Amino acid sequence: MSTTLLRTTGFRSALRAAAPSITTHRAGLAGATFTRGKATLPDLPYDYGALEPAISGKIMELHHSKHHATYVNSLNSFSEQMGAARDSDNVAAQIALQPLINFHGGGHLNHTLFWENLAPKSQGGGGAPSGELARAIEGHWGGLEKLQEEVNKALAGIQGSGWAWVVQDAQTGALGVKTYANQDPVVGQFRPILGIDAWEHAYYLQYENRKAEYFKAIWDVINWKAAEKRYK
Repeated sequence: MSTTLLRTTGFRSALRAAAPSITTHRAGLAGATFTRGKATLPDLPYDYGALEPAISGKIMELHHSKHHATYVNSLNSFSEQMGAARDSDNVAAQIALQPLINFHGGGHLNHTLFWENLAPKSQGGGGAPSGELARAIEGHWGGLEKLQEEVNKALAGIQGSGWAWVVQDAQTGALGVKTYANQDPVVGQFRPILGIDAWEHAYYLQYENRKAEYFKAIWDVINWKAAEKRYK
């Protein structure tokens, strides 16, 4: 499990790469959630209830407007404190603040990608991948169903909170499935293609302790078009 990747300079690179964009549109979320160095909560390109019955509107509302918003606000707050600590050469404070920035920054990046990963059926959600990504999945797993089985197995194996991601190795181009603890983002050697949130706040209000049902149902609203754009 590559959970230690968060603690590398790759995370800072991810933040810097996103910084110049301005949040003015409902689409293209991953590149539009930082405004002049400040993180901002992205709009969703669909209504909260648009993913039902796979994900309830109430869960989507709480997940986006409360949980994601908390990551955004906390990231901005701790980033400001980090700036002050650097200005005053307070190394101890910088060390104490870095894990908080990592956690909330990772939560912001992960959720921004996650919203893009989802789409109502009316917008193509729940279909099948196409093009180069479809061929890569077929070559690596032997088909979409086998990939889904591996991802769901990885999700079920997460102890506590975390994410399962279909990732692409930036060096070899190969696809794989990796789990990341808590809010550790996909950075460094791997790029995120498709991620599923296994935190309880993503499903418990609707599925309670039947998380396997959530893992199965979410494939009905997966947005493969977004995944295809990330695949290189």
